[in-house]
Amino acid sequence: MCRNCQWNRREFVETMSALTAGTLLTAHAIFADDASDSAPDPASFQWDPDAPMFHPCKTLKVQPVLMYRDQPYRRLTSYKSWGHVNSQETAEEEQRRISQELRQMKAAAGFAVEFLPLMTVTSPEEAQKIHEQDYDVVLLYAATGHGDLFHACVAPAPTRDTIVFVRHRNGPIYYWYEALGDRFLQPPDSPELLQNSAGNHGPLTVEDVVVDDPDEILWRLRALYALKNFIGHKTIAIGAAGGKYDANAPANCQSRFQHGIVEISYEQFEKRYAGFCANPEIVARAEAWTDIYLQMPHTRLETQRDFITRAFLVYGVFKEFLAANQASTLTVLGCMGTMFEAANTSACLSLGWLNDEGYLGLCESDFVLIPAAILMRYVTNKPVFMHNSTFPHQGMVTCAHCASPRRMDGVHYNPMRIMTHYESEFGASPKVDFPIGQKVTFLDPHYSNPRWLTFTGTVQSNPDFEICRSQQDVLLDGDWKKTKKRSPPPPPPPPHRRAPQNNKKKK
Repeated sequence: MCRNCQWNRREFVETMSALTAGTLLTAHAIFADDASDSAPDPASFQWDPDAPMFHPCKTLKVQPVLMYRDQPYRRLTSYKSWGHVNSQETAEEEQRRISQELRQMKAAAGFAVEFLPLMTVTSPEEAQKIHEQDYDVVLLYAATGHGDLFHACVAPAPTRDTIVFVRHRNGPIYYWYEALGDRFLQPPDSPELLQNSAGNHGPLTVEDVVVDDPDEILWRLRALYALKNFIGHKTIAIGAAGGKYDANAPANCQSRFQHGIVEISYEQFEKRYAGFCANPEIVARAEAWTDIYLQMPHTRLETQRDFITRAFLVYGVFKEFLAANQASTLTVLGCMGTMFEAANTSACLSLGWLNDEGYLGLCESDFVLIPAAILMRYVTNKPVFMHNSTFPHQGMVTCAHCASPRRMDGVHYNPMRIMTHYESEFGASPKVDFPIGQKVTFLDPHYSNPRWLTFTGTVQSNPDFEICRSQQDVLLDGDWKKTKKRSPPPPPPPPHRRAPQNNKKKK
């Protein structure tokens, strides 16, 4: 669940070629300089609740292009097309206008985007120089020019993208405001688009055109930024990689999304955690941080204080694994059993602190939901809340889990009670209260099927039911009954695949 989520982009989740039989599911954990047996460094054990949320990401590189044709006056003939930009002088005016708009978009973006120097082209030969640049997406200001020039400016397949911008009222009118059509653009339901994948983003479509509105450019760039950081993402899986009710989920993440999964065994975790616990300086720092956290406004302790101190030690181990493997997402299998025995606390707070800091920390090692969480994290550039949701009724659902971020807007800490983990009555789990009236967006994957359901709602209350600790009643927008419709069953697991380790304890 997140705020202000916008995503309306061509399908990129169609299955790529299947993994070959016998391919290993995951990589092994790595440590920088083979440090797995070294003593932990207290200097690297850091936590700062006042630090702004950071964003481990790859920057989206945008190549702006102004396309026009010089059309000098010729007597007694129709010498020019529609559109004001038809000379060097008018092109220079438009260059200044575009440069100002790009500066404004950069300031308003809220995600990592780099606008490369504006290129101006008047011929297909000049346009070829565009594609010699290191860019992710062409932002094409299609002012004037013939079809061959337009085609030459469009980013070539398979993984570069193009956004076409034309003017109607927010500046001098463009010829291509009139000229665009199905000769140059695919319809959204074309067969070519249905074959889109992580490795082939497909042809230019009618959905890639923006008229007048820079905000529409920005949300498309935000979607491409999220896509760039989503495809090939790496996740640390403590215990093993799993999939709730769908054993095919980890392999699906690798084949469809090119995700890397690094498994770290509980033996490795316990060894590293023991090293943290044996270091007096690190333990003293965790004790001090516990005091600081409990003194934060609107924070109530309703469990044993020692659980929080040990959660800080777990948090330190998690961050070390992330840094050593150059990853930004971590998940835990056996978080409701094996982790209790390994750390004598729960991982709920530790995962929440990762989320509040800028990483993505998720419980249950559930690779059905993890891809959706990663995508939402980059679309919004804010923490996401992975939760269980209930059967919808009267437009209402209840969302609940025992590991929730606290800084959901990326800035402010919401009120929180620190309680035990619900099912076990053990450890320390956050009961975070979301602001009443807060608009939220859901992204709900149906097992390993390509069908992902998205909808919005408004937080009505933060109840205190006998369910997972962080919980909200949310009133859904629109036709909420559609959320009850059945999806196709999940696909069967592929043959010859190593089954993930299951570390959950039976109740």
